[in-house]
Amino acid sequence: MALDRWIAIVILTVCLVYGYTAFFTMDGLLPPIMQRSPIWPSSFPKVLAVGGIVLSLAIVFGAERSAGSKQQDIDLSRLGQYHYGQALCLLGLMVAYALLLRPLGFLASTVLFLSAGSFVLGERRFVLMGTVAAIATLSIWYLVNEVLGIFLSPLPTFLN
Repeated sequence: MALDRWIAIVILTVCLVYGYTAFFTMDGLLPPIMQRSPIWPSSFPKVLAVGGIVLSLAIVFGAERSAGSKQQDIDLSRLGQYHYGQALCLLGLMVAYALLLRPLGFLASTVLFLSAGSFVLGERRFVLMGTVAAIATLSIWYLVNEVLGIFLSPLPTFLN
């Protein structure tokens, strides 16, 4: 069996456990007033679990491959040629983003994360990189803060 199918089986197992948790254990702890709501806190995890199960089953059964295409599997003999440095650097940036989110605030830490991430992936047009990061950050902050009504601290903790 190919490596992508083994990975899909692992993802399928995780999604089945996640789905069981979302469908059977999360809703039992809801207060009675929230049980009449059309959207529960477990609604999005249920959608994620079902989507993950469907997509991983599609990979396990080979539905993503068309009959006429010659799609190549991962070449295990060339594992040393993949870009591990970029992947590890992006993981480090994610950890740094999580640690700096409160001290720097959402706006500064997100702009820095998006800019540094695009730099790691090879983008060298700094003006475009900063502009896209700033527009994306401000758009996400506006949607979360104003549209959804969830307070997201835009500034560092010492300025609040």
